[in-house]
Amino acid sequence: MGYDVHITRRENWFEEAGPEIELSEWLKLVESDSEMRLDGYAEAPLKDGDVLRVEESGLSTWTAYSRHGRDQGKAWFSFSSGNIIVKNPDPEILRKMWQLSKPLSARVQGDDGELYDQDGEVVPHKETGHPPSKPWWKRWS
Repeated sequence: MGYDVHITRRENWFEEAGPEIELSEWLKLVESDSEMRLDGYAEAPLKDGDVLRVEESGLSTWTAYSRHGRDQGKAWFSFSSGNIIVKNPDPEILRKMWQLSKPLSARVQGDDGELYDQDGEVVPHKETGHPPSKPWWKRWS
């Protein structure tokens, strides 16, 4: 599975209603960023020697990622349901996500609702000074 972080315009990434990032906006941003490459697919080797391949029209790679190409390292950015999603991003990828979110008038939000800043750090909640609590559906797991 893994942990997803989203570039989103919604109050919460999981809401069905709310402002969306259009695929055309994402493609235009990827095209304008010399560090990004639109691939349309991602591949990863499996233990049995097979290759897992996922094809999506907005799937892009951050080619300037410091681990790009090392030990199968890739930073894949996937477009889905009006959001851009990265699985298990490290702080370096979170910083790139924040940079990409700005021209989209969006923000970077984790699966649990926490927001990330330009340094890839969780933004404390305004009232408590702590990150937000887990969304209701994760409280029972």
